[in-house]
Amino acid sequence: MNVRSRFAPSPTGYIHLGGIRTALFAFLLAKHSDGQFILRLEDTDKSREVEGAKEHIIKCLKVLGIEYDEGPDIGGNFGPYIQSDRLGIYKDWAKKLIESGRAYTDPYTKQEIEQFRNQTKASKSPFLYRNFRPENPPTWQEGMPLRFKSDPKAYKWNDLVMGELSFSSESIDDFILIKSDGYPTYNFAHIIDDHLMEISHVLRGQEFMSSVPNYLNLHEALEIEHPLYATLPHVLNEQGNKKLSKRDGAKDVLDYIRDGYLSESLVSFIATLGWNDGSTQEIFTQKELISKFSLDRVQRSGAKLDLSRLNWINGTLIRQMDPSELYSKIKVFFPEESSSYSDDYKLEVTKVIQERLKYFSEVSDLSIFFFKDLPVDLSLIQNNKQLKKFSFEELKDLLIKAREVIETSNFSQEDLTDKLNSLLDKTNQKPAIIFSLIRIATTQAPSSPPLSASLKILGKEKTLARIDDQLAHL
Repeated sequence: MNVRSRFAPSPTGYIHLGGIRTALFAFLLAKHSDGQFILRLEDTDKSREVEGAKEHIIKCLKVLGIEYDEGPDIGGNFGPYIQSDRLGIYKDWAKKLIESGRAYTDPYTKQEIEQFRNQTKASKSPFLYRNFRPENPPTWQEGMPLRFKSDPKAYKWNDLVMGELSFSSESIDDFILIKSDGYPTYNFAHIIDDHLMEISHVLRGQEFMSSVPNYLNLHEALEIEHPLYATLPHVLNEQGNKKLSKRDGAKDVLDYIRDGYLSESLVSFIATLGWNDGSTQEIFTQKELISKFSLDRVQRSGAKLDLSRLNWINGTLIRQMDPSELYSKIKVFFPEESSSYSDDYKLEVTKVIQERLKYFSEVSDLSIFFFKDLPVDLSLIQNNKQLKKFSFEELKDLLIKAREVIETSNFSQEDLTDKLNSLLDKTNQKPAIIFSLIRIATTQAPSSPPLSASLKILGKEKTLARIDDQLAHL
């Protein structure tokens, strides 16, 4: 089989991690088999379309390296790849269903349909449109909704992720094919498109599972083969209690990029939301994912969005980067106060903060004290578990001793490390006490990169001046 998979989003806004995972899995499936991955935009619901969403979808895929072989902006042999450019195709297929007696004009108003619903509700039975088909529907023409005439039956099929699935005939009903505005519904258009574009595998979320019997029924009516189905489990929110969704504030994929997450980190993280290769490996290159990916390793239960794991992946890849390459990526994230400092100075700062950096938007907070004298904040001492046990007089005495030792250093990192270690003997204090005190005095930050490296960059004059300022406040 020539594997052809597709990602077919509606341009109704931004894409979150759950949506882009569908694209990534479809891409990996196709590339693992040397097949083709197609991007198709399903824009038939004009009431929900958001301006700029089409371009946003394309940008998301390209930023993450999910390259498609055919699509709206690059073309292909099965285009057009935007559904609103294919309206004539859907009407031709709709006419085939009318001619075969499998589609009819829906003559009912919303009020009449509501009356039907109330009737079934009163009899405590489920509402099925097929039970209210018109006896003599009018001839279909533009501006009138066209409805599929279903043939209810039980279905059983093999889902490539969920296994054997079956639904009774009660799940089959008549549904709209062409709306009154002339646009096809998703339930109709995607089946025509998948057939004409020779899509072999359709990957989509669990919310579509109950609709598959209707899709199979329509395939039979059209006398076309259905593709292989793979139902992906939900990506759950951080609490793990509901599906990740835009309504609940799921973050735009591009916002992660703007916050300074590497595309490689995001791809590795997204790929392992509900899939693993059977090993304990957490970080994968795209090449490794293509080599290892298979649908039989996709789990059936929901995958919780664990952002701490994303931070760990991103931090790990940041630490593996050459400092010069990292600096080129994070230079725009440095605070405004850094503008008067040289690239060489900021590169040294980059080397120091690299070990602690989880994503690029942390750069400003982690580095601000290298570029600006922050006001003394005594709450940093008062809220410190170790330092709050001491009186200000005791802390002042410790800091005076520290200043005396630091002043004798030549401010190479090695000498600073030696001098700081000698303070432990001189003050008879633990590193958590004396080093925390010096760190707060010189950075006015609740946490900072390694102390000796930070002091080396600050230099003797600035280090001693900041210690003096802290002493004055103590």
